[in-house]
Formats: sequence, C-alpha cells, structure tokens
Amino acid sequence: MSPYVTALTIAGSDSGGGAGIAADLKTLLDHGVFGMVAITAVTAQNSRGVHRVDPVSVDGLIAQLRAVFDDFPVGAVKIGMLGAAAHVEAVASFLAALPERPPIVLDPVMVASTGDRLLQADAERALAEELLPLATVATPNLDEAAVLAGSPGRNAARAWAAGAPIPVLLTGGDVVGDTITDELWQGGTARRWTHPRQGNRAFHGTGCTLSSAIAARLAQGAPLADAVDGAIGYTQALIGTGVHMGSVGGGNPSLPHGLRRDE
Repeated sequence: MSPYVTALTIAGSDSGGGAGIAADLKTLLDHGVFGMVAITAVTAQNSRGVHRVDPVSVDGLIAQLRAVFDDFPVGAVKIGMLGAAAHVEAVASFLAALPERPPIVLDPVMVASTGDRLLQADAERALAEELLPLATVATPNLDEAAVLAGSPGRNAARAWAAGAPIPVLLTGGDVVGDTITDELWQGGTARRWTHPRQGNRAFHGTGCTLSSAIAARLAQGAPLADAVDGAIGYTQALIGTGVHMGSVGGGNPSLPHGLRRDE
C-alpha cells in the first residue's frame, strides 16, 4: 500500500533545474506527492535562456504515458511544454481514450520567461481545440490567454477566460506593476487573489511551480478553488524566502523548492 498520492507531469526537461519536469517534481515532493514523468523534449537552458530543444519522438512520448498508466495509479496530471502539434494531438488522444481521467491541469506553455518560444504556432489550434476541453483547469498568463482567444489584449484574454469551456486561472505575474492579481474564472465569474510583487525581476519556473502545486492539491482531493488558493500561497512563499537560484549572469532566478514556508 503506497503512502503517497501520485501525479504525472507531461513536460520538457530543464537542465538548469528551475522549470519543466525539474520544478514539477520538486513541487510535487514538497506536497508529499509521488511524481512521475513523461518527457516531451530535452532542453538545454538556464536562467538566461533556452539554448537548444530536442523533442522526444511522438512514439517515445506515448510509450512513456502507457508505461505510467499501465503500472501506477495517477491521481492527477499536469501538462506543461508540448512544443509541436503532433505532441499536443498525441497527448490529447491518449487522455481522451482513458476510461477514467484524473484531474488535469493544463499550463499552456508558449513562451519561456526569458522570451524563448516553446510552442510552435501550428500547435496552438490543436491545444485550444483538442487538449483544452479535457482539462480540469488551465493556467495561462494573459498573453497566452490572448493567443488562445485569437485576439490580442487583456480584455480579449479575460473575455476568453470568462467564456471558456473549463475553469481558467489567469496568472498576472507578467503584468507590470507593484501588485499581482490572479483570477480564477468559472462560469463567467472570477475569484481574485492580489498580492504585492516581490522583487523587480521575473522568476524562472513560477508557472510550472504553480500549476504543479494545483495538480498536487487536486490529487489530494482538494476542491479546485482551495487547490488554487493553496498553490498561490505556496508559490508566493517560495519567492518570499529570499533565496533565488541561478541568475549569475543577470537572468531570471529560479525558485528554491524545498525551502518552502508555511502558507
């Protein structure tokens, strides 16, 4: 009898350890959740940028998914970087065919905090039409939501979130200002969390950390709003430790998973 609840992350690797499956697994462990992985791409990156991306074959990705689901209970799924339309379609097809789907948190990773593009343009349609409807919640920032809306601007992003077929957590960390507001849209209404901005630089891997923390809490049985509330508190607590990894060359520092404080 396993002492752990479990969660699967479907995402790319990060050689710098601050984002992707590295951040996901650290976050899951912080929550006492046993993490499993299906790697979509191997990236060479650090706090200053993504230097190379080597996608995993579609067959290799599906083999990983089958290996996990054939042998382990999966309490939740977090989806991050997919990269190409073929990967999006393969993951959507696999999840849609499951007899019972666990909670799914979709972080539609399109652009890294360093500005590097991580989702090919032709994959955006597949993500919106095939994968998004399967998710329990999506966690785009405002720019990503605008892409999914097919129209630029914050108003378009919010209108899309309000009418989306699933709950959407619009993350506000990329908006310039002294405060950050995250908005959970469900059924046309929003619950908002506002907190002071800590520091004057973006942090590497905050989106991965936040979405994985939501997945961990959903796997543990928390209602969605409670999972989001706890995940936001967890991420803010990591930022508030004042210990930020990397950024020796002026990049975006990574969060110090494992040094969490009680929210």
